[in-house]
Order: sequence, then C-alpha cells, then structure tokens
Amino acid sequence: MIFLIVFLFIFKIMSKIIYTSLFIFSLISTKFSAQYQPKSMSPSDLNKAHEWVNKTYNSLSQDEKLGQLFIIALYTNKGEGYINEVRNIVLKDKIGGLILMQDDAAREINLVNEFQQKSKVPLIIGMDAEWGLYQRIATAHKFPWAITLGAIQDKSLIHQMSAKIAEDCKRMGINWDFAPVVDVNTNPNNPIIGNRSFGSEVPNVISSALAYSNGLQDNNILAAIKHFPGHGDTNTDSHLDLPVVSHKIDRLNAVELAPFKALMNKGIGGVMVAHLYVPNLESGKGIPASVSKNIITGLLKENLGYKGLIITDALNMGAVANKYKPGELDAMAFEAGNDIMLFSQGVAEGKRLIQNAIENGKIPQSRVEESVKKILLTKYFLGLDSYTPRNPQNINNDLNNDSHKALVQNLYSNALTLLKDDKKLLPLRKDETIYYVPLEEAPFQTFADRLGSKVILKKADEINTIPANSTVIVGFHKDNSTAYKPYKISDASKKVLANLSKNQNIILNVFGSAYALKDINISNISTVLISYENNDDSMNATADALQGKTKIWGRLPVLVNDNLKAGMGMDLEATDSSSNPVIFTTTSK
Repeated sequence: MIFLIVFLFIFKIMSKIIYTSLFIFSLISTKFSAQYQPKSMSPSDLNKAHEWVNKTYNSLSQDEKLGQLFIIALYTNKGEGYINEVRNIVLKDKIGGLILMQDDAAREINLVNEFQQKSKVPLIIGMDAEWGLYQRIATAHKFPWAITLGAIQDKSLIHQMSAKIAEDCKRMGINWDFAPVVDVNTNPNNPIIGNRSFGSEVPNVISSALAYSNGLQDNNILAAIKHFPGHGDTNTDSHLDLPVVSHKIDRLNAVELAPFKALMNKGIGGVMVAHLYVPNLESGKGIPASVSKNIITGLLKENLGYKGLIITDALNMGAVANKYKPGELDAMAFEAGNDIMLFSQGVAEGKRLIQNAIENGKIPQSRVEESVKKILLTKYFLGLDSYTPRNPQNINNDLNNDSHKALVQNLYSNALTLLKDDKKLLPLRKDETIYYVPLEEAPFQTFADRLGSKVILKKADEINTIPANSTVIVGFHKDNSTAYKPYKISDASKKVLANLSKNQNIILNVFGSAYALKDINISNISTVLISYENNDDSMNATADALQGKTKIWGRLPVLVNDNLKAGMGMDLEATDSSSNPVIFTTTSK
C-alpha cells in the first residue's frame, strides 16, 4: 500500500514535470517563429533556418544582440560628415538595419554594399516605397498612390505592381518595403494618410492590401501593414504632433482595427505601430500607441496573436520626438513590445537604458531573445545569410524604363472612374470639335498632346469664345508633386465651371483626389471622370480612355459626400468606332 502511494505521488510529480516541459517547449517553438516565410520552404530548409538563427544568436554579445533592435536612417543628400556618422553607428553599435532615404541610388548601393560587408550580422535594408522607390529616389518611376489602386477592380493588377516594386527593391539591395498602408481613410481632411489609403471601405482596403503585400512577399521582399491600430480618422499630422483617435471600442473594431485583424493570419511579416493616442485602447493619458504595452503586447501580440516583426513608426516624428528624449523613447518602445525601433535618434543611449531595465528586472532577457531571434529568422528567410553585392551601374535606367511605364499606365487606365455621362459624350467622337479648358495649378500639356490636334485649348479667360452647345473638357489639374497636397478646388475654378455648364456640354475630368468633388455642384454637368492623379502616365491613360481605346471600369474608393458614395462608377467598354452605341452599366456598393 505504501509502495502504491509513493508510486502515485512520484507519477503525479513526473506528470507535472512532463506537462511543464511540453508547455515550455511549446512556448519556445512558437515564441521565436516569424510570420513571414518563403512559400517554397521545405522542413529541411526550416531546420537549416533555425540552426542559422541559433548559431548566429549564440555568437553575439549582449551589446550586439541589443544592436539588432535598431534601424537608423541613411540619407545621401546630407554630405559626407553625416554619412560618416552613420558609418560609425553601423560599425560601433552593430545595428540591425538601415532605412534608405533621399536621394542618390548609386551612392546608396555603394554604401549598402560597404556596410553589409563590414557587418557581423547582415543588415536588413528598408525603405518607404508605398508608390515605388520614387517615394525616396526621384529618378525612379512613380507608381500610383493607394487611393488610385483602391479604385481598381482587378486586384491582381495591384499584385503585379508590388511585384515590380519588389524587383526594384532587389535591384537596390532593399529587403523590406514599409508598405502597404491599411488605414481606412474615413476623414477627408486627414493631413497625412489621404492618398496613401486604399479608401474608406474596409473590404476594399483589405483586398487591396492583401494583393499588395502578396506581390512583395511572393517575391521575397518583406511587407509591413501600417499604421496600427489605425491612422485613418485623424486631423493631425503625426510628423508634427500627437493625433488622437477617440472612437469607442465597437467603432475601432469595425473600422480602424478591422484590416489588421483580417490580415494578421495572412503571413504578412511586419506591422508598423503608429504614433497615435487612442484613449479607449490605452488608459494612460497621452501615451502613444507606439510606446503602449496595452496596445502592442496586450492587443497586437496577445489578443490578436500576431507573431511577425513589430516595428515603430519613425522615432524622429514630432508626435513622440517632442515628448521623449532619444534613447528613452527607444527603451520605452521596446518595453512596450516592439521588436525594432525605426529611425532611432539615440541607439547607444537606447541600448544602455534597455540593459539597465534588464538588470533591474523591468524587462526580462527573454524579450531580447524573442525579438532578436525573430529578426534573425526573418533575415534568413529574406536570403540575408548570404548577401550578394549590388552593381550601381545603370541603376537609374533599371528603376525607370519602358517596362515601368507600360505597367503604370495600365494601372491608371484601370483606376479611371466614370461617375456620370448623362449626354453620352464618351467616347469622344472623331468628327466632333472638342474644346479643352485646363484649370488649377498643375501641368496639363501631356494630356492636351495625347488628345491630339483636333482638341482646341482654351484658357480660363477665353471661355466666352467657345460656341454654345460645344463639348468642353474641363480639367482640374491638381499638384501631384507629393501625396500631401490639398485637394480643394479654388473658387476661381468653380466659377469657370459654373459659367461653362450654363450652355456647354461638359466633361469634367478630375486629375486629383475624388475628394475634390466634395463641395462641387455637378448636377448640371453631363460627364464626370476621376483620374485621381496628375502626372504624365495618368494623363496619357486618361486621354486614351476618353477616345475609346481602353475600357473604363474603376469604382469610387471613398465616400465623398451624400451624393458620391464609395463603390459608385459606370462601365464604358473600349470601342474602335466612337459612332457605335455604347452600353453602360451603373453599379454601386
């Protein structure tokens, strides 16, 4: 009997030990996983990946491990003194990566080659390339903004676009495109998201973002959905100050958080956390999401179960840089649950404060192991265990050539959104005299040239010379030089449009945001077409569509006003003969 009691006691203890061991093993096996991995990975490849991670991790000193948590900026337009400062940080602080900024592609390649050669652990190289490398390198070709992509109905075209961006990234030695933006832009006055969002409707944002992310990651470039937990309804530019999103939990779940929740289990390798104050997610007054343990660890990691790399938005932005000291901010961000501090302004101090927190028991060493192994595993998956130097020769042509132009014009063509055509003015008739009145501040000549000599150009002060009942194209050409330019139409342009609409057949073409129509009366205007942007590619694509050379079938991606709602649009089939009847189908979502 005593033997039986002892046996049962020992069995109970051993069961607990085995259960605990299995539990710990389970934690270890899942804790250091990465959200992204190449689809072609076999079990033996995964074993090799984990072997490389463990071997590399164990070879690092504590200081080198902490260095992996930081990414700093590299500009090539700030002079050699600045570049030497970057060089010193790369070599001395053993940082994990760089974010490439403006502006010389060949110089950036040479520096990346140098830094990769000298780094004990390969650097991850990132860039904000939402609309391609043009966002940072002016000689590259510009791809459409997200708002334009949101109008496209065939989402495979977005995949084609981001696959081409991935090709350009590889050419530069870039491994991580900090894109796409998955913020739902419900606020037309949002000063920082706007054109960078796929739109105001959650399903469209999700499907567009998934196509964009897959286009990158199917071609071994890491994506990062941003800006968690949702930057779409803000009035403040986080580069300058701390925005506040004050919605209740139900609304946050239904709109702001919805794209992130839908995309969490789709293999997307990165989430970027915003500098936002969301009081219904963070009880501490004025604490930005980017340094909120409640939001990053509690919501993103534990509640939503995200296992990929978590990276802060740039730490030089005014929303946090005006409030916290360099280094202090980095330590707070890491303690909150971020794996990587982006655009760090104080690497050495950040490392020192993180180490102090570890020694004081505020941050467990296991957090360092978790983040660093996740970083290393992602680097391996991206092929960084064996870096091949890039050749800077012909880089500008490689980033901007006919293959880019053909793809981009097709994207703009598919985005064109016909909101109305009451008098069936489209496609333009070959035997009809057409007048064209360009308004607003941006260039328009490319559009006029593509339409051809049959179109008569008239300036705003010459509209009285246009015969009554003529077909007149009115072009709102908005400044396309950055994604942040105002979309509003001047009173002078509104007056010209109103005067023309009294006795002319108007085709209003908006080369800018659909929000430009927010306070425009279009009730007396026959035809309204949105082109979303004003550049050579969009103007050429629009001119071709107006002449019936390509199909028009985009849909409005944003709620503009009570009359112009997301999902609105008409189909206009391409036709070789403008005299043939055209069948229209009006749909709304």
